[in-house]
Amino acid sequence: QVQLVESGGGLVQPGGSLRVSCAASGLTFSGYAMNWYRQAPGKQRELVAIITSSGGTNYADSVKGRFTISRDNAKNSVYLQMNSLKPEDTAVYYCNTRVGWKVYWGQGTQVTVSS
Repeated sequence: QVQLVESGGGLVQPGGSLRVSCAASGLTFSGYAMNWYRQAPGKQRELVAIITSSGGTNYADSVKGRFTISRDNAKNSVYLQMNSLKPEDTAVYYCNTRVGWKVYWGQGTQVTVSS
């Protein structure tokens, strides 16, 4: 059974930085793309960043240049480094992957950007 567990969220001031992590189990981690999504209150869940199995990355326009997705296959983990945070980055952040036709989500980690 695939499990994804996020951690590292918290309260940060505007302009600050935070790194969230996602630990995966139950899959051959290095073989799969991993994604970060976020969902703000009252809004739809949106794709933030993608990292392919070979390390290629892509970002939503709203975070490009500020966020960096990375992975450590030895630790079965994916990370999202968030810099220059803005209040509009406040959301629950989820990691996600697809194995075959099944899509898996973690429980999410809350990131709040506020002074």
